[in-house]
Amino acid sequence: MSFSPFDHPVLSALVGDEEITGYFSAEAEIAAILAFELALAQAQAEAGAIEAEAAAAITAALKTFKPDMAGLRERTGQDGVVVPELVRQLRAAVSEPHGKVVHFGATSQDAIDTGLMLRLKPVIAHLEAGLSAVIDGLSALETRFAGRRLMAKTRMQEAIPITASDRLQAWLAPLSRHRERLAAQKPSLLAVQFGGAAGTLDKLGEKGPVVRAALAEKLGLADAPQWHSQRDNLAEFSGLMSLITGSLGKFGQDIALMGQVGGEIGLKGGGGSSAMPHKRNPIAAEMLVALARFNATQLAGMHQALVHEQERSGAAWTLEWLILPQMVAATAGALRQAKALVAQIEAIGT
Repeated sequence: MSFSPFDHPVLSALVGDEEITGYFSAEAEIAAILAFELALAQAQAEAGAIEAEAAAAITAALKTFKPDMAGLRERTGQDGVVVPELVRQLRAAVSEPHGKVVHFGATSQDAIDTGLMLRLKPVIAHLEAGLSAVIDGLSALETRFAGRRLMAKTRMQEAIPITASDRLQAWLAPLSRHRERLAAQKPSLLAVQFGGAAGTLDKLGEKGPVVRAALAEKLGLADAPQWHSQRDNLAEFSGLMSLITGSLGKFGQDIALMGQVGGEIGLKGGGGSSAMPHKRNPIAAEMLVALARFNATQLAGMHQALVHEQERSGAAWTLEWLILPQMVAATAGALRQAKALVAQIEAIGT
């Protein structure tokens, strides 16, 4: 057992998704923060908040800047966030007289939250592709087996005859709705966070909104008033992750139960047993159930992270860091397993 099975060298093949894990690495986070600092300097120079020569110096320094990771680790343990030490190192790389305007008017949360949004953009694209692949696979199965007969089970007991299409629609319809929900969430979720020390952009005065709009445009994010203590969009996104894995868990549970009854489903592949060589265990189906239950459990923590004290909470923010990446990884892992499970289905019904 490890602290995180999602990036474990062995268990990640079961529950994780390598591409998604990469977006939550330290290297990816720092790269996103530095992208924020670069765009910030350029937006401020265009608005006249800093000199053009300063923005040019920051841009030039960032082309070759390599952070001291050991120094970042040491200071983060004291500062609670990586940004103060990262900015100190970047200011040293830019040097005087322009180093002092690195990160001008911003706060650590601006850099970290905006960096998160930059990473969530490709994450959401990956999830959308995964959802579409599963939907397409299930739709193809419906085309092949729609009219075949199954016995409905209500409260785990035989009920009345139904068609394979009836059961497939119970798997398909929620996933189609989740894809629509994800598309609808993107405009409000993927927004720049830029508010300065207490959300008022006090150091930029009347230029604040202009700089924020330019910053958002340069980063390909929506422009929005500061939201650093308003985490409802992230909680809503987490809720959708739990909805996706929950619906996939229902699919997995159904497949595992259908496999107990001869003639209901034909599956190829499956996992081997160390004690019983004849067995083919429904591993993918089981993982869908496990990941659904994992995300349902974690969702309560994301709702706890909504409770920020006044203008910023270190405790609630840290709780979010602990939970959100694993919920996203669980969702991507579930979509990967669901796609594999769909491919294992050779027949449904009789």
